[in-house]
Amino acid sequence: MLEINALRIRYGSNEVLKQLSLSLPSAQIHGIVGMNGAGKTTLFKAIAGYNRSFEGSILFDGSLIPTDKVALLETSPFFYSRINGGDYLDLFRVNNPHFALEKWQETFSLPLNRLVETYSTGMKKKLAFLGILALNRPLLLLDEPFNGIDLESNEKIKQVLKALKQKGFTILLSSHILEALTTIADTISYLDQGVIQQTSFPDQYGQLSMLLHKNTNEEYGDWL
Repeated sequence: MLEINALRIRYGSNEVLKQLSLSLPSAQIHGIVGMNGAGKTTLFKAIAGYNRSFEGSILFDGSLIPTDKVALLETSPFFYSRINGGDYLDLFRVNNPHFALEKWQETFSLPLNRLVETYSTGMKKKLAFLGILALNRPLLLLDEPFNGIDLESNEKIKQVLKALKQKGFTILLSSHILEALTTIADTISYLDQGVIQQTSFPDQYGQLSMLLHKNTNEEYGDWL
């Protein structure tokens, strides 16, 4: 169980997360949806331990989260200059020699001998995703994992995540697009104005969609 209690994070006078509380069962896929700037990345970095300047508590299976139990895929992953894809993955799998890179290559087909700086945006995101998998950590935080990825790779990643859930991994995905989460998430929590407004289950996703689009102006077409 991932338990977030009264989490409060501010940057100067800007309070990004305001007494945010959330309880999520283990071995499931959970979505966090919210507009750009809603605080999704701030939340993920706090869970991952990147930011410890907060009020409240974050527990995983009843304890503070050790750094070797959580992995974060950032929206825009960092890569060292002049490093190729294979060397990048070697850094991540140093403590996981059983990581079956050859098998993963059959799925993602990355040019591991090429410098990462020559990769497309989608290729970089897939490489970083493989790096996160190579860490083999039970709590995975994937911040906007489908951004910049082609449709086929999106589906492959979703199939991988479903398989990981069956293995007992707990996975959090964020997106500002609800439809990116509805086909895979066991729950989706709506983050807005620094708090979780509601958490929905699959049979409630239609209602959540209506909530997110409540401000849609049907007269847009008349403005042209």
